Amino acid sequence: MSYTALYRKWRPDKFTDVKGQDAIVTTLKNQIIHDRIGHAYLFCGTRGTGKTTVAKIVARAVNCENPIDGNPCGECKSCRAVADGTSMNVIEIDAASNNGVDNIREIRDEVTYSPTEGRYKVYIIDEVHMLSTGAFNALLKTLEEPPSYVIFILATTEVHKIPVTILSRCQRYDFKRISVDTISERLFELAEGEGIDVEEKAIRYIAKSADGALRDALSLMDQCNSFYFGQKLTYDKVLEVLGAVDTKVFSDLLCAVIARDVKSSISILDEVVIQGRELSQFVIDFTWYLRNLMLIKTSEEDEIEEVLDMSGENLTQLKREAQAVDTDRVMRYIRIFSELSGQIRNATQKRVLVEIAIIKLCRPGMETDTGSLLDRIRAIEEKLENGDFTPGKESKMQENDPKEEIKPVELTRALNSDIRELVGKWNRVVERVSNPGSSMLKKCKLTVTDDDRLLIASFDSMHLDYLNRDNIREEISAAIEEVLGKSVLYDITGVDSKTEFKKKYPDLSVINMEIETDDM
Repeated sequence: MSYTALYRKWRPDKFTDVKGQDAIVTTLKNQIIHDRIGHAYLFCGTRGTGKTTVAKIVARAVNCENPIDGNPCGECKSCRAVADGTSMNVIEIDAASNNGVDNIREIRDEVTYSPTEGRYKVYIIDEVHMLSTGAFNALLKTLEEPPSYVIFILATTEVHKIPVTILSRCQRYDFKRISVDTISERLFELAEGEGIDVEEKAIRYIAKSADGALRDALSLMDQCNSFYFGQKLTYDKVLEVLGAVDTKVFSDLLCAVIARDVKSSISILDEVVIQGRELSQFVIDFTWYLRNLMLIKTSEEDEIEEVLDMSGENLTQLKREAQAVDTDRVMRYIRIFSELSGQIRNATQKRVLVEIAIIKLCRPGMETDTGSLLDRIRAIEEKLENGDFTPGKESKMQENDPKEEIKPVELTRALNSDIRELVGKWNRVVERVSNPGSSMLKKCKLTVTDDDRLLIASFDSMHLDYLNRDNIREEISAAIEEVLGKSVLYDITGVDSKTEFKKKYPDLSVINMEIETDDM
């Protein structure tokens, strides 16, 4: 006898075996028990959540000769005929390949004939959203006033494509994604029934990879078991078959990215590629890992275990890693990798795209969005705290008295000479900007980023919005070019107070004033 795939072999044949759709199952059972069966149902939801399975159970139950609490008995002639696919009362139609008007007209002609055996003729139309406009119109009249012995069950993954006129004539049931716990429980039942020796950690990973689709989980389980048939199915073996990566790799990559170590980050990616891991899956899993970090950072301590589905050991490790990174930075990482997941799907050079994304994580200066700007500011703060500024030209103040330690002059050495010159002439720049922009700029403070951008800090949100208008930015740029004779990159950011500004940034205008005074 030929082999039967696990998802077919373990397909439920009664309502009590359906997992994760309790509300829908209870409603349908009650309708059958109390003989309140509708004439048209719409089952919608993502793939692998049980739409077609439940439709077939309904078809068996309504024609069963000896139903048991709303469930088909599975023993009578009608139940066996439906199970074998030989029943004349249950007609399954794939709308993807039978989507024309003529196909629906055939159904309309057939429904005029009552069933020779059993009570109902059940039409199960799968992927009903694939029907053409003409086919929907042909179905509409029959769906509105069908004979008493006809039941339509429409199944779809894209309910938004179905006309409202069809929706309004159906009882709609939304099949939700199945939880990791429920899928894991079903996989353990399957493993025991099939005699498969499998680790709990491996089961949990398969359940998580299925993304709420029980059918996908059974297919993945089948795939892994076939590769290691007769052997114990471990977590590492599952990772190898599915082309996935262990979470330790994500931890190592995060540490390298936080340290802005491009070389180490790319080396970690090289190892992933050498091991033959699938890069699309790597991107998805790393994004999921970052998502877990974000939830830890934003959830209360007593809520973390509820929002994150993982073992206590992994949760402890993740909490430790979450302490090394702040929420804004994690959200920037998630944004970059979420964009990458959309690009990599059909890309021919997947590795190059992943390398570019990793470099973006390590080099926030490559981007100009707010999240990247905050990351660059943090880099300045870290250098200030560690005293890690690269010395440049020594000032005249240090030449006059090399023993005297003057902090403003020490900071000046880290600044680009053009930026320093510009700050010295800032009043001339402000004079060339029209009011009220000129008055607003006078109230701002100046500092510099680690990639030689001038940072103009405003303490008023209304001023900030005004100064960031395109025409005002063009006016400021023109004034800078006129005074300095060069083009200077700059950003305008908001700071709550001058006290906060002093804590976060070196005040470039004050430093420059001290230098000019001594030079005189």
